[in-house]
Amino acid sequence: MTHEDCFYLGKITRLHGYKGAMVLYIDADDPTRYYTVNAVYVELNGQLIPHFIQRADPKANQVIVTFEGVDGEEAAQRYVNKAIYLPISTLPKLSGKQFYYHEVIGFTITDLNFGVVGQVKAITDHPTNPLFMVDHQGKEVLIPMNDDCLVEINRDKGIIVVDTPEGLIDLYLGSANERPED
Repeated sequence: MTHEDCFYLGKITRLHGYKGAMVLYIDADDPTRYYTVNAVYVELNGQLIPHFIQRADPKANQVIVTFEGVDGEEAAQRYVNKAIYLPISTLPKLSGKQFYYHEVIGFTITDLNFGVVGQVKAITDHPTNPLFMVDHQGKEVLIPMNDDCLVEINRDKGIIVVDTPEGLIDLYLGSANERPED
């Protein structure tokens, strides 16, 4: 399994007791969706290694887990601060304005007033305001991902339509002459 085939679920944050149990922090909007997972991929030395979950005890956005074959505090210690992944294929399909971050990388952002802004290169996941990082002719433009700005996601065409506050895009570009030709 490669990183491209998976999504980041969270990480092992610490040990729980001395018998090999660990605390898995789930970095998801709805952590309950992952409480019954039977196996995960642990990133060890840059590789994703499958691990079967022997026992799981959910606690809000954390799960106390024990992996098969990991017995004792010393064996579990090597997993602390390691990233945990699941295959993208395990994600439920989303529709409408809901989307997974990895799903829209490469989509074209079009603003109702500005026109075509550019391609989504990444997403910054600020807790209060996640942002699309868009490449516009080599310049970075940050666009809020909130419901007020997001108008439509066309998955078939790979287009996200936004309605940004007036002047926001020009602020990043430095002048109005970099607007696309009509």
